[in-house]
Amino acid sequence: MDTLVSPLQPNQGSIVQKQWRAWTKWEKILFRFAFIFIFLLIIPVTIDWYAKAISSKTIFAFLNNLTGYRPNFYNLQTPSGRWGIGSYATWGVAFVAAIIGAFIWTLIARKSKRTNYNTLYYWLRVAVRYRIAIGIIAFGFLKLYPMQMPDPSISNLDTNFGDYNTYKIYWQIVGVSIWYEIVLGLVEIVAGVLLFFRGTVAIGAVLVAGVLYNIAHANFAYDGGVHVYSSFFVLLSLFLLIQYLPNLWRLLILRQEVTPNYYYPPLKTKKQRSVFYSTKYAFVIVFTIIFAYLRYDVHYHVGQLKEPITPGLPGAAGYYNVTAFKLNGKELPFNPLDSIRWQSVVLEKWSTLVYQVHKPFSISLANGTPNPKDIDRSYELAGIAGGRRFLYYTIDYKTQSLVLQDKNRPAKEEDGPGKKKPAKDKKKKEQKLVWHFERAGNNRIILSGLNEHKDSLYVILDKVDRKFASKLDRSEIKFNK
Repeated sequence: MDTLVSPLQPNQGSIVQKQWRAWTKWEKILFRFAFIFIFLLIIPVTIDWYAKAISSKTIFAFLNNLTGYRPNFYNLQTPSGRWGIGSYATWGVAFVAAIIGAFIWTLIARKSKRTNYNTLYYWLRVAVRYRIAIGIIAFGFLKLYPMQMPDPSISNLDTNFGDYNTYKIYWQIVGVSIWYEIVLGLVEIVAGVLLFFRGTVAIGAVLVAGVLYNIAHANFAYDGGVHVYSSFFVLLSLFLLIQYLPNLWRLLILRQEVTPNYYYPPLKTKKQRSVFYSTKYAFVIVFTIIFAYLRYDVHYHVGQLKEPITPGLPGAAGYYNVTAFKLNGKELPFNPLDSIRWQSVVLEKWSTLVYQVHKPFSISLANGTPNPKDIDRSYELAGIAGGRRFLYYTIDYKTQSLVLQDKNRPAKEEDGPGKKKPAKDKKKKEQKLVWHFERAGNNRIILSGLNEHKDSLYVILDKVDRKFASKLDRSEIKFNK
């Protein structure tokens, strides 16, 4: 017989004996299927995940690995496998496994006298609640700070609309609408916190389902690549809401009086209550207060961002016309169809130089995962076409030189889950370019040196005062490495 702690006397630990109804045959079968299916989606079952968790070098890395877990049983190496319905292949594997598992479970339980799975159902709901909570809270802090969709860089603002990949258009719009991103993050955090508490689960689940559904279909529309993970939270939220549907039907449709009375296991002893509540509030504190601090620290103190943080040439950030361009001593006149002569140059606040030329370059389709090194931070060039070449540079003030490296590197690109990355050739060093720079006044920079083909370059850049509709200036933020 299942028991229920009286909601009228929760602090006294009184136990009200109640006989819960027996589940029907099909209710048991559906639960067995749901239990296995959801278990496979929310509990890591691969050795690699546990190896990564154990090898985490910081508390933040461990928590981030935990909150961001995504099941990955199978990947279709097709466009649909990345952007379309084929990307849900892992769900399909879990679905088939759940059917087989439920069939075997049913065969084994044929002679069992168990009348229901109330206790197991309760703990499954708890696992789902906490999985959604820690995942959506982690999602929320990325937007609250905000780091998931940064304010567009100068080169991005200078990009023609038609040269944007669709997902980058969406992300840049949100990045410009900085307060929209912050409020959206706050809503996600609040929704996650509500799921920690049994009395507010329904409200939290509705919030998560509504917000994440919007994100999921936006990622479908713009090929954002986060549609599966967003749909994952929607699916789990709908599972939580199933319990409330009968009472909602009676209350809202049949207009009958409803007294909610849901099963939860009794806490019979003081020790049980102490363990239960200490574990619960440890989760709440770790994934709200502590994780919030660690996320802030890793971004604003450590400086692990999607955008570079190393300052560029002092006072040089902006858009430049290429007034003169000489190749091997021969001046090339401006020609928008020239594949060699630069059309324009952008110097970012950070150490990135971008020049535009009539020539195709490989386009990164990554979302720009934060990386420890500026050279690996690809968000500024991800989803951007139009013949732009992004160069990371360091400054040698003694020789008045820039040491540059190409950021358009396929080997560094995050090509999506399951995508094999090209193996690195340790013997092959990445080519570095060394260009001398001269500051001729406040608005003119002269560059000279050799390009990747060993041809000599002499370039005169004149700054143009261009205003862009950028909302956020992070140039004043100080990072402590």
